[in-house]
Amino acid sequence: MKPIETITELETFYGTPSPASLVKETDHLVPVYRRLIEASPFVALATVGTGGLDCSPRGDKAGELLRIVDDRTVMLPDRRGNNRIDSLRNIVADPRVALLFLIPGSGTTLRVNGRAIVTADPALCQSFAVEGKPPRSVIVITVEKVYFQCSRAVIRSDLWNPDQYPATAGLPTAGQILAALSDDPAGGADYDRQWPERAKASLW
Repeated sequence: MKPIETITELETFYGTPSPASLVKETDHLVPVYRRLIEASPFVALATVGTGGLDCSPRGDKAGELLRIVDDRTVMLPDRRGNNRIDSLRNIVADPRVALLFLIPGSGTTLRVNGRAIVTADPALCQSFAVEGKPPRSVIVITVEKVYFQCSRAVIRSDLWNPDQYPATAGLPTAGQILAALSDDPAGGADYDRQWPERAKASLW
């Protein structure tokens, strides 16, 4: 297998981008892109740091997932998780981030690239509180590039068609995965049985 080794070779192989693929890119949040963000309940956050790459799922109610401060600034609260803080470690080491927003039922996705900082400012965190529980920190992102992605990937995957959803009954559960990776001490049936209530009590 021969790899493509230069940018010139790659560009020659693929040819010229279509005009539409170039005109859709902006360096700030235009009104139509703000509407897509406000409709999204889910975003994948990609980061890079000294330990490598990370891509982390983030979800919340549409309109509450992320705060648009202005056309070049957005804020993403870091809700409760497992405290691995992989994304936050990366941002502290390297501010480059990328966001991919999904909207259930829509084929259009939105990509935002920029640079971020992590802040634990008490007043700012409190402003993101849900049920009286503020996030530990907030990721403040300076927008550098925004563009929508066409719906081909969503169409190919039939992503929003429930008739095509795979059967999940046979998939390994979180408890089974943890048990398999730890030779049983972690996870197991008790973990799976307790997880729904534990998750419900620790969403925020």
